[in-house]
Amino acid sequence: MDIIFNRRSVRKYTDKKIEADKVERLMRAAMQAPSATNQQPWEFIVIDDKETLARLAQFSPYAKMLPGAALGVIVLEKQGMRAPLFTEQDLGAATQNLLLQAAYEGLGAVWMGVGRGTERETFLTEMFSLPESVKPFAVIAIGYPEDENANKFVDRYDAERVHYNKY
Repeated sequence: MDIIFNRRSVRKYTDKKIEADKVERLMRAAMQAPSATNQQPWEFIVIDDKETLARLAQFSPYAKMLPGAALGVIVLEKQGMRAPLFTEQDLGAATQNLLLQAAYEGLGAVWMGVGRGTERETFLTEMFSLPESVKPFAVIAIGYPEDENANKFVDRYDAERVHYNKY
């Protein structure tokens, strides 16, 4: 599974549009994530409109790459789940699946967190008129990487962070 080792946060993209079948595979990969009690607490907003991506970039000072992305995805947390203590873990797994599938498809992507009770959450809730039944969890910018070697291996292994049988 080289893709786990090669995926990187990619912030610069070409103008090439992402094919519909790839977008569907991204969504399918996200929804294959494990979830507590199989609650599947996710919904998604897929944005390919350039004007909307430009407005979306205002949600965070770290979102400046969105206007250049072919696609934005907002990962939403459904409220009222059976195991609410675990929804963030479920959504993290779904987000990672999406990022890995993006790299597998030859795309670049970057994950931007939202944070509970933040101005970012308020911005996204208002911009997309989100109902109370969902909360924004993350925003992902996706596109064909400007640098074709953007998804490359970088060794992050640190043996000092691995503990056996005790800390």
